[in-house]
Amino acid sequence: MALKFDNTEIAFKSKSSHDLKRAKLLFNMVSNSSMVRIGRWLTDVAFSIQLPIKGIIKSTIFKQFCGGENIKECEKTITTLNKYGVGTILDYSVEGKEREDDLDSTVLEIIATIEKADSSMAIPFSVFKPTGIAQFSILENANEGLNKLTEKELKAYNNVTERFDAICKAAYELDVPLFIDAEDSWIQNTIDRLCEKMMFKYNTEKVIIYTTIQCYRWDRLDYLKGLHKKAKENNFKIGVKLVRGAYMEKERERATEMGYKDPIHITKEATDNDYDLALEYCVENLEDISICAGTHNEDSSQFLANLMLKNGVEKNGSTNIFCSIVGNERSYKFQFIE
Repeated sequence: MALKFDNTEIAFKSKSSHDLKRAKLLFNMVSNSSMVRIGRWLTDVAFSIQLPIKGIIKSTIFKQFCGGENIKECEKTITTLNKYGVGTILDYSVEGKEREDDLDSTVLEIIATIEKADSSMAIPFSVFKPTGIAQFSILENANEGLNKLTEKELKAYNNVTERFDAICKAAYELDVPLFIDAEDSWIQNTIDRLCEKMMFKYNTEKVIIYTTIQCYRWDRLDYLKGLHKKAKENNFKIGVKLVRGAYMEKERERATEMGYKDPIHITKEATDNDYDLALEYCVENLEDISICAGTHNEDSSQFLANLMLKNGVEKNGSTNIFCSIVGNERSYKFQFIE
């Protein structure tokens, strides 16, 4: 099954010439590291002295990467993308809050995105970031086990568990697939524990809850296999979003500063290899695993298409794979999302 990635008419048919020119200019600017550093400094200064630059940011960088500040603002983008067969992810990406009422408010916003997904065929799934509903310090202190927590911290952790459950319950009741983002390695054990708890509770009949595995970490392929073993022993199914990873510089800097082994693969080739091995493992175990292949990598997309052909997985939709969901239904239908 050969995929073609060079048809720009298909790739950019939802964009106007003006959109493409703006995007090209913007990407040329952000590819210049000096300009990024200066731009960040100027932005911080502008905000500190209350210059009215919000409109400039919203019409340039924000417009390129975000559909809107709320669900209503995203409606036009959702409709436009759906016209061209492209699904939308509503990601309420607020994080770094500390007050319990702020964290609870974020839960309500995330549930609103799930309800929106339920009401629209243009939104195939929902997603949330754990640091949006938990204090970072609680996730970090619980990373090596709950016995490390004080009584006050344990109460806060239990609140985090309740927030996870409220979101996952909403997704389960509305039958909306839900992806839980991965984060820094020093809080990921806590997130894994919570994701596994939610999958055990809600993925008994079909996959609703998806955890995220960052394949630039050298230990995550083994984690995937161990999670699969745990799922088979405890009679639940697992959902896995496979990505390469997003925090490499930060991870390496912290490992060097604190004197522990770098959790990231030494080479990109090793990351690519683990990503494709994870794809292969999941496709060969579709009776227990559903996957989202989160990648823009052409080689991995071609590899996945070949795996589908080899394993008799049916396909639906476009062959332009950017994000792909494999369901664990009996027919193993494969849904492509551009």
